Amino acid sequence: MNRPIDLGRRISLIDLYDLRMSQRTGTYVLHEENLAIVETGPSPSVPHLLEGLKALRIDPAEIRYIIVTHIHLDHAGGVGLLLQHCPNAMVVVHPKGKRHLADPSRLIAGAKAVYGAQFESLFDPILPVPEERLIVKEDRETLALSAERTLKFYDTPGHANHHVSIYDSYSRGVFTGDTIGVFYPQLQEAGLAFCLPSTSPNQFDPEAMERSAERLEKLNPSRIYFGHFGMLDDPQEAFRQLRVWLPKFVAAGKEAIERNPEASPAEQAKVAAQRLRRDVEAFLNEYGVPSSSPVYAAIELDLQVCAMGLIDYWHKRR
Repeated sequence: MNRPIDLGRRISLIDLYDLRMSQRTGTYVLHEENLAIVETGPSPSVPHLLEGLKALRIDPAEIRYIIVTHIHLDHAGGVGLLLQHCPNAMVVVHPKGKRHLADPSRLIAGAKAVYGAQFESLFDPILPVPEERLIVKEDRETLALSAERTLKFYDTPGHANHHVSIYDSYSRGVFTGDTIGVFYPQLQEAGLAFCLPSTSPNQFDPEAMERSAERLEKLNPSRIYFGHFGMLDDPQEAFRQLRVWLPKFVAAGKEAIERNPEASPAEQAKVAAQRLRRDVEAFLNEYGVPSSSPVYAAIELDLQVCAMGLIDYWHKRR
């Protein structure tokens, strides 16, 4: 049984076992008069999501809103499939994401370019969302879930141009998707709140990411709800770590290109990932986290995709 985590403030977290990994990607359930969930994960995660809803004694037909922070497939790829179980739900998305959920052909092509032969096992099927079931939320627009809880949407590019972050009036938390990075809750047992930027291709923009983070920080949130994975009740630490690691990521991409100018982008990305892996290992070793720790399976995957985005960014700059 997939047992959801009670985060308090009428919010539950369902582990989606994305990539068959626990504490990788999650769906947040907001238990209000207008029941809402934030993120669906990819289609292979939908059975885990449905199992989590069952454990919460929620009939999918009760869901009123399915909210996605952005349309990358690890966050929203399962929307079309999930809708088959949620006849009364509307999908809430960034204005730039609407047409891609209605017609996911470009999303599919982009994911195949990044993930190659792994695409089907990771993301298939990706089903279109009927246009009449899509709701766009512009910057600073709101959505009332109950008399006590209203969500406010903020345009937060940097990771992607089609990204919203969502302030929750009841918990005073923010659902940040990938805007301020990935959180590794496995390391909390070692007394470490650890986050890394998410710089995946192909719309990564470090300057926009910094501006978006600053905008969210000014909201003075009490909690951060990460797309990957879980809640951090020390938001200032997340913002601080982004300011530390983002320049290191950008520099690693630039160095990989300058030192290997004749190499292919894929080879340059491998070099950048190796540099970042050394930096991360050195940092975590200082806190007593051995290189054999299972958390490195998740970190390794993230660094590979992040390095691809960094190389893509620098090639576009040039």
